[in-house]
Amino acid sequence: MVTKGIYMDNHATTPVDPRVLEAMLPYFSEYFGNAASRSHGFGWDAEKAVDTAREQVARLVGAKAKDIVWTSGATESDNLAIQGVVEFYKDKGTHVITQVTEHKAVLDTCRHLERTGQATVTYLPVDKYGMIDLDDLRKAITDKTVLVSIMFVNNEVGTIQPIAEIGKICRERGVLYHCDAVQGLSLLPIDVDAMCIDLLSMTAHKMYGPKGMGALYVRSKGPRVRLTPIVHGGGHERGMRSGTLNVPSIVGFGRAAEIAKDSMADESQRIARLRERLRAGIFEQLDEVYLNGHPVHRHPGNLNVSFAYVEGESLLMGLNGSVHALAASASLPPIAVSSGSACTSATLEPSYVLKALGVGEDLAHTSIRFGLGRFSTEEDVAYVLDRVVTEVRRLRDLSPLYEMAKEGIDINSVAWQRE
Repeated sequence: MVTKGIYMDNHATTPVDPRVLEAMLPYFSEYFGNAASRSHGFGWDAEKAVDTAREQVARLVGAKAKDIVWTSGATESDNLAIQGVVEFYKDKGTHVITQVTEHKAVLDTCRHLERTGQATVTYLPVDKYGMIDLDDLRKAITDKTVLVSIMFVNNEVGTIQPIAEIGKICRERGVLYHCDAVQGLSLLPIDVDAMCIDLLSMTAHKMYGPKGMGALYVRSKGPRVRLTPIVHGGGHERGMRSGTLNVPSIVGFGRAAEIAKDSMADESQRIARLRERLRAGIFEQLDEVYLNGHPVHRHPGNLNVSFAYVEGESLLMGLNGSVHALAASASLPPIAVSSGSACTSATLEPSYVLKALGVGEDLAHTSIRFGLGRFSTEEDVAYVLDRVVTEVRRLRDLSPLYEMAKEGIDINSVAWQRE
């Protein structure tokens, strides 16, 4: 029997919680109606389920149910928020502010707006921990600024931004604030009113719900936010996002939000303890390892570490079973981790997030992201710790650079001879 191994890539996606799946199943065949069909019971049942889920998602973020707009995921939510604001408020201004370490869904949308001449964009720098400087934000806002888009939790290094302070600055300056809250939604509290958030992107698959299901919170009062839709055809979702609603996935998203709200405090603490056990073990048993991201203000389940003198892809292959030093190790359960965002893992370029933090290219290539989650166990952490230490030591035994470094040779000063 082949095992799928230990899953520690929960920032890429999460497994569907069995309780979520149980809630979804009846809506595939028993309650299969179109929520927009208001002339019969099949449609009424579907509409009722959608309304319940809207309430559940709204409660998770302290919002009104009517302000939740269903989308296909956070990428669409980000696009709708940014493009929708820029188009609707173009007579007021066309300046957008974001940060260099945002998710590609935000960065690529902003660059599209720049290329097409629809907006000018300011990309705020971050410090070595991935935090923006609030004074930089204040200085960047002009009378033409219509939107600030700063994420809640960085998807690679886990750094938590001070979104309440960001929201307050935006509110004082009369600028709309959009927050991509995907990574922190199930483990960290969010209140859109207290944090002065006007638009909030969410997705189900990062919080133990189904893939292909997201939502965008759009404030309807104080201030009222208006958007130009990017999907047309039927005027669904208050005219902001047309299309037949995916009722089973909406039900799953609602149930996932309900579970997250009920279990957040205990689950966050448990996962943070597991992460700290893994972190402490790695740093106690290995030298030349470096933590990426903020040491305190970080996602409870995120651990991003650079292992100097170890090529990151080699370490990944060793952990996931693609390569092993001993034939006997082929029977070991593989470990699913990543070298960064799943949206950019196809490229061999070092992480743009780590480069923005000032991490050198060589060290950036050695980074591994561990993402612990709801179903991670003490046994998982013990196994992963042992395998990581073993693989790093094996790879360093093969590295002449590590040997030279241990002998006190300054590798950067070596004049390498080219034949």
